[in-house]
Amino acid sequence: MNPRARFLTTIGAAALGVAALVPPAHAQADEARARKIANGVCAMCHGDNGESTSEVFPRLAGQNAEYISKQLKAFKSGARKSTAMAEMVAKLTEDEMLALGRYYEKMAPTRENVKDTGLAAIGAYLYQNGNRFSGVPACASCHGPDGHGAANLPRLAGQFSGYLFTQLKQFSKRERTNDNVVMHTVAEKMTELEMAAVAEYLSTK
Repeated sequence: MNPRARFLTTIGAAALGVAALVPPAHAQADEARARKIANGVCAMCHGDNGESTSEVFPRLAGQNAEYISKQLKAFKSGARKSTAMAEMVAKLTEDEMLALGRYYEKMAPTRENVKDTGLAAIGAYLYQNGNRFSGVPACASCHGPDGHGAANLPRLAGQFSGYLFTQLKQFSKRERTNDNVVMHTVAEKMTELEMAAVAEYLSTK
């Protein structure tokens, strides 16, 4: 290779190396846009750092990005029912929904203090092992041993116990239908005590 060609190759490689270190412009814009939307709209119910102060509204800090995006799409399409959320997401694009998910996923989640140790202990057993007598499977088989979920499955660890209990009730009555139908058959087999126990356990994780 002649000196000129070698020089151009070296310069090109250096430029590519620098480019690899710089985040894409659209990624920076997405995060800035997500922050603006979160602070201007979402914070009213979900708190400044995704830490809602009411069990009516779920904690978003640390929640899986794709799952948040999936739920926002469901609220917008009407697959998941909520008059308040439908209004909030009406003008959001899919890119903005995913950007919001990534924004909240980066935040450090918290957890509740144990309020009922006995109930939490029952919940821990049910979560990890299920109830073979009634056919309730182990929650951990889908949501993971630590309750962290997966890309399209929610992080349950650290969520409000009251919120989790409400969602299980909605699944059991088929009032919430936008997610995996497996949750209907699981929740239908659970007693309210079991729902409350699992919710108490997960809120402390």
